[in-house]
Amino acid sequence: MYFKDRREAAKLLSSELKKLNLENPIVLAIPRGGAVLASVIADELGTIWDFVIPRKIGAPHNRELAIGAITEDGTILLNHPVVSSLKISREYIDKAAEKELEEIKRRFHLYRGERTYPELQNKSVILVDDGIATGFTVFAAIKSLRRRGAEKISVAVPVAPKDTAEEIKEVVDVFVCLYTPTIFYAVGEYYENFEQIEDEEVISLFNKQFCV
Repeated sequence: MYFKDRREAAKLLSSELKKLNLENPIVLAIPRGGAVLASVIADELGTIWDFVIPRKIGAPHNRELAIGAITEDGTILLNHPVVSSLKISREYIDKAAEKELEEIKRRFHLYRGERTYPELQNKSVILVDDGIATGFTVFAAIKSLRRRGAEKISVAVPVAPKDTAEEIKEVVDVFVCLYTPTIFYAVGEYYENFEQIEDEEVISLFNKQFCV
């Protein structure tokens, strides 16, 4: 299964989400790609959207290898088997997490400005991204949303590996995924157009919902 672009994928996800009759949900995007989907889905569902920004914590000598992830409220999720096997110190984890948190805060302010963040306590939220690979940042985001008191958490993505999808199903209330291939290489391979989304587009999409 292939998607023309993120907007087409968002339209297809919106159709599935409408069937669930979720009560006044808040859509939360993992930027940058997720912002495109969130803007479409929120519009289709007649609700608002905002951000949750997890960042990967990379290994000391291989930053692409995730040893954990952190979100804007300081929630940390560690990949304990990798941390243990590489004998990574707590000092390194704390310093790396602090660095990523600074970048999260920078992006949070860049994308949102000074707008008040929506209240999540006892609310239904839909976490959106343009696809999931390892799922590590998504799991961190889910943990953060639980800490913030979200009553019902749904995850909606166009594509995710079958094994990752099964793991996510176990920790959320609703999981909507249009395609779960057994053999998975990269999210972009399932899109005809998977161009990079720039910060300016994310900001424009977010601000558009406040225009009357």
